[in-house]
Amino acid sequence: MTAFKEGDPTTLKRLYGRSIGKPLRTHQQGLVDNLLPRIAVPETGPVTAERLFGTERPLHFEIGFGGGEHLAYRADLLPDHGFIGAEPYMNGVAQALAQIEEQKLANIRLDAGNALEVLERVPDGALTMLYLLHPDPWPKNKHAKRRMMNDGPVQMFADKLKPGGEFRFGTDHAIYLRHALMVMRRFAHVFEWLTDGPASWQQRPSGWPETRYEKKARDVFGHEVWYYRFRRR
Repeated sequence: MTAFKEGDPTTLKRLYGRSIGKPLRTHQQGLVDNLLPRIAVPETGPVTAERLFGTERPLHFEIGFGGGEHLAYRADLLPDHGFIGAEPYMNGVAQALAQIEEQKLANIRLDAGNALEVLERVPDGALTMLYLLHPDPWPKNKHAKRRMMNDGPVQMFADKLKPGGEFRFGTDHAIYLRHALMVMRRFAHVFEWLTDGPASWQQRPSGWPETRYEKKARDVFGHEVWYYRFRRR
């Protein structure tokens, strides 16, 4: 393991930003009280496919799943795979739970806390895919160490992905994009950028659904959105 400096996962153990917004509706609160405990990632111990789903299967991990649209889409698309989603914003967790209930998705496990604390407990080389879509950009220079795309977390991503596993990153924030690509260039010996030209990062790849956040960024704020795929060497 690398001796981390800036962007060490330990510097991201503190959660920044809000964890709850508007009061949950009655049905949402019921899902948080009743469904979430049944599908929650265990608070301690290893996080493995066998422990979460009772059988060996390809394992996916989404960091900060927002309202859960991408997570639910992928889980429905790949019912024989196991999906872990971590999101500290309780309103987003409630939205994801509603989709899990409605679509009867049995292959998702959720954590309503810090993704890196869960990811640390995943055995090295266990993940088939890892997703980081539209993370908080923390655009001020003094907040750069709070960004998920830093050397420490990216090294952890590499450790947890199996050889040939895929890391998907998406953003609509130009400052964050430049920072993220700078970081990923330092990991070129670990990650192969899957690209065949501008279309590969300017157009959403197959199997990568549009989320409400992405649609708002494009339609309301007029932002360009970028999509990146990296393979673990």
